[in-house]
Amino acid sequence: MELLHADRDDHALRTAALLRRSHPADKELQLAGLLHDIGRMLRPGDGARHAVLAAEAVRPLLGERVARLVRLHAPAAAGGGSDGADPPGEDAEAVATLRRAREAAGACGLDAGALEDWRALLELVAAGSCRARNAIGPLGSPRGPITGTQ
Repeated sequence: MELLHADRDDHALRTAALLRRSHPADKELQLAGLLHDIGRMLRPGDGARHAVLAAEAVRPLLGERVARLVRLHAPAAAGGGSDGADPPGEDAEAVATLRRAREAAGACGLDAGALEDWRALLELVAAGSCRARNAIGPLGSPRGPITGTQ
């Protein structure tokens, strides 16, 4: 949240608000819209890699899908490339939607609300991502009691 507060431009906030209106059930897409440009704040001047930097930053907290959407939002990442991005695959439509919302947010004067409005959703998705990570053991097998042993 501190990093998001440091951004004086509300472009990301408008992008997320547009996605909330057009895709109310896709919380991960909305957060990708909110966080898509944090790489520019993490390492100013490294514009070519901002999407990769942002994805690396959000993955541990918000999970693989949010990171993938953030990484692929930049047109250069569209089909994989030198930055190591995977093609959008199953999220191709979500990536296209994110890109359209990003462009529309730059052109509209939408009142996107306050950044604090997003705190609960960030916490909800982070908690879900943490539960998903903890459900898988270090060797990739589900955690929990082992059944059917001798």
